[in-house]
Amino acid sequence: MKANSVKAGLSIKKRMIGLLAAVLVAFALGGCYMTPRETYTLAGTGLGAGGGALVGSAVGAPGTGAIIGGLGGALGGYLIGNEVQHRYYGNPYGYGYYRPYYPYY
Repeated sequence: MKANSVKAGLSIKKRMIGLLAAVLVAFALGGCYMTPRETYTLAGTGLGAGGGALVGSAVGAPGTGAIIGGLGGALGGYLIGNEVQHRYYGNPYGYGYYRPYYPYY
């Protein structure tokens, strides 16, 4: 009986450490200013990893699915974020939220 409680204690301890690490990363990234390219890349990575883990768990390899899904999501998020950022920064008239600053006119 005692061996099971020790294993359960370690499992709960590992889960709490993982949860604490995730919360710290979320707080660290939450206060950062990110361009649209960075924002969409980060969101694509998270969504791709989550979806890949779900699909991977159906075939018995959730870790592999999460890695492949995360890479695919990061690529898709980068491409979409890059296009969004070019629409705002590439506009010669400076319309949009990310308007460049030109102090001489």
